[in-house]
Amino acid sequence: MPPALAALLTGATCIALSPIFVRLADVGPSVSAFWRVALAAPLLWPLALARFGAQARPRRASWPMLLAAGVAFAGDLGFWHWSIRFTSVANSTLLANLASLFVTAAMWLFWRSRPSGTFLVGLALALAGVAILVRTSLSFSATALVGDGLGVITAIFYAGYLLAVKELRDRGAQTLEVMAVTTTVTALLLLPVALGSGEAFLPQSARGWLTLGALAWISHCAGQGLIAYSLAHLPAAFSSVSLLFQPVMAALFGWLLLGEALAPLQIAGGAIVLAGIYAARRGAR
Repeated sequence: MPPALAALLTGATCIALSPIFVRLADVGPSVSAFWRVALAAPLLWPLALARFGAQARPRRASWPMLLAAGVAFAGDLGFWHWSIRFTSVANSTLLANLASLFVTAAMWLFWRSRPSGTFLVGLALALAGVAILVRTSLSFSATALVGDGLGVITAIFYAGYLLAVKELRDRGAQTLEVMAVTTTVTALLLLPVALGSGEAFLPQSARGWLTLGALAWISHCAGQGLIAYSLAHLPAAFSSVSLLFQPVMAALFGWLLLGEALAPLQIAGGAIVLAGIYAARRGAR
């Protein structure tokens, strides 16, 4: 297997573990979202400075977009961690990955980048799959439906983050620079949310700290970093592999580690969502 492809699949697997770490953490969703980025920033900054030296300091013109990316990522993490609390790992991860559809829809609405017929077919498929997932959640509990809704909101914020990062990369910003700055901005934004949430702010055990450390270093730093590295060495078509591989692995981890078995209707809905996302991404190129 080529090293770049191995990095892509490993990175997607690292990110797929994040819902498991959120569930296992002995702090609440808002606090775990804060520690996810607060513990990652001290690792990212030395790497960025070692890689680029003084060039790691963002140019003044980039700051508004960096702040926008940080705000969007804060919304992404904040809503996703609560989605993971209320609904299944499979549903929350699948719905968060609708972000690519919202990215193309935003480019259509604001930049007049007209989507292809393939994208529209993929969008229709994804929405049909979402309807099936929601129908399945209704049979579980009302809170599962709330979690599904939060997963869709997560996708909207994540789409904003992706658009902001794309703009920054187009301006010449480096991956580590963007990750270090946006991670820090996100931590600063999530700190008052975590403190005001009423949740326990500090883990209650060494195991709790290890879980949060794994969330920050494995899912955030290693996962995002490996995918960023791999996409610089692989054709664009392989980006769809990471998008499809991540929710599949998350569902597998949810089943193996949390005992979240998938209902037949949920499997069907998830498969339709994945097919829709894949078609939409192909049609968006």
